[in-house]
Amino acid sequence: MAGQLSGQPVLILREGSQRTRGREAQSMNIMAARAVAEAVRTTLGPKGMDKMLVDSMGDVVITNDGVTILKEMDIEHPAAKMMVEVAKTQDDEVGDGTTTAVVLAGELLKKAESLLDQDVHPTVIASGYRMAAQKSYEILDSIASPISPDDEDVLQKIAGTAMTGKGAEAAKTPLSKLCVKAVQSIVEDDLADIDNIKVEKRVGGGIEDSELIEGMVIDKERVHPGMPKRVENAKILLLDTAIELRETEVDTEISITSPEQMQAFLAEEGRMLKSMVNKIIESGANVVFCQKGIDDMAQHYLAKADVLAARRVKKSDMEKLARATGASIVTSVDDINKDDLGRAGLVEEKKVADEDMTFVTKCKNPKAVSLIVHGGTEHVVDEVERAVHDALRVVGVAIEDKKLVAGGGSSETEVALQLRRYASTVGGREQLAIEAFADALEAIPRTLAENAGLDTIDSLVNLRSRHEKGEKNAGLDVYSGNVVDMQKAGVLEPLRIKTQAIGSAAESAVMILRIDDVIAASGLSKKMPEMPPEMGEMGGMGGMPPM
Repeated sequence: MAGQLSGQPVLILREGSQRTRGREAQSMNIMAARAVAEAVRTTLGPKGMDKMLVDSMGDVVITNDGVTILKEMDIEHPAAKMMVEVAKTQDDEVGDGTTTAVVLAGELLKKAESLLDQDVHPTVIASGYRMAAQKSYEILDSIASPISPDDEDVLQKIAGTAMTGKGAEAAKTPLSKLCVKAVQSIVEDDLADIDNIKVEKRVGGGIEDSELIEGMVIDKERVHPGMPKRVENAKILLLDTAIELRETEVDTEISITSPEQMQAFLAEEGRMLKSMVNKIIESGANVVFCQKGIDDMAQHYLAKADVLAARRVKKSDMEKLARATGASIVTSVDDINKDDLGRAGLVEEKKVADEDMTFVTKCKNPKAVSLIVHGGTEHVVDEVERAVHDALRVVGVAIEDKKLVAGGGSSETEVALQLRRYASTVGGREQLAIEAFADALEAIPRTLAENAGLDTIDSLVNLRSRHEKGEKNAGLDVYSGNVVDMQKAGVLEPLRIKTQAIGSAAESAVMILRIDDVIAASGLSKKMPEMPPEMGEMGGMGGMPPM
């Protein structure tokens, strides 16, 4: 890149750098972002298809979870990466609706492009989009219904809606019940921290064999075969220090000149370990979970005292154990106190799918629980786990916000209808952008119809006419092809799914629109091939074959 100053060319950027400006830069960015949206579009809804993703190591992921697809895709184009961010934000905030958010962002950019062609300035479009997003929040809030955190039936429907179309759909009802029960048991002060629910995957059995453990499942076995496999009325000690002798901080050398000295040295070592174990036993603990190692000799003494012990337990599991049993994590053997112990009705070692695991159950009012998810193959279990994660998150969000909206494209159609009315009250060119925003929202019901093999125009016309008559919850039943009341059909979603999807889609679309100059460093220019004219090709995305 060179600038002209008084006839002298001034080199500013390194040789080989690429610069794209104005309308061309906008076109390139919009095309890249839309290509990402197109990649996940077919996964939307109950009849969405799955994607198979193969990474450079040959590992295979089969999923229709929007955020998983975008994370696994090796995306290089900077504008396309922003779409991945939209999905990640949606996943972090709500857990579901990732595909909706990305499809919406892609559609907003598509509508913006036709406005740019009509010479509407990008800042006018950005302003209109922001006004439309703000108005959408108000409309959604007005059509949302309240929900009680104790209403299990409604919460199960919300969990079921999140799982529909994913690999777990076959066992939707039992899994929804497990998810709701799990979330309800860990809610504190109207906050549901899903990190307190541990999901363990096990290959073997069917999806319907999945179970909820009202306590913790630790992926460890007892350290010594002489220890009991089953302890009732367990008093649990959580230890964040090794039950072994510490090495000295400085280099030391012990000179031993006779067998007696050697014997005395070993005897003293044994005595010190025994005194450590005695402190544990004196506290009344009969189950020990240790975050670090346990010496062989200490294992022997613990086994003699009928104490069940597991070592190298993960820090996250230790914290969940503390919440489930009411124990405190102790950092020194000398500081063990009876009050630090946790309680559980039963601790036992059981075999699950050829692996020994320790079950801590019958906890009184546990604030951390475990879900064991089963499936026929590894890919099935992985996809079920993703569906369960989404269901847990949406139930948690519904309990926190206490508001829900109907699904099946009904809320998007209602918001679009009211936005068009609002647009006519707004003067100036922003009106065009607000109308474009309304059109973009209808991409969701349109895509639902498309993926179900229904006639998109008929479906949209039916939906619009029912909403015009004041049926706020009318949505598309993709199984029958009819427009039905989604609230009665039990297709429900937390309000936050919609507000977050609209918010992040609008923000990212505005950000991409406002870019009028792309300056790529010389190293990048080799990686970023020119965008092809065909929309279908995933231009500028390294590692992606043509779709």
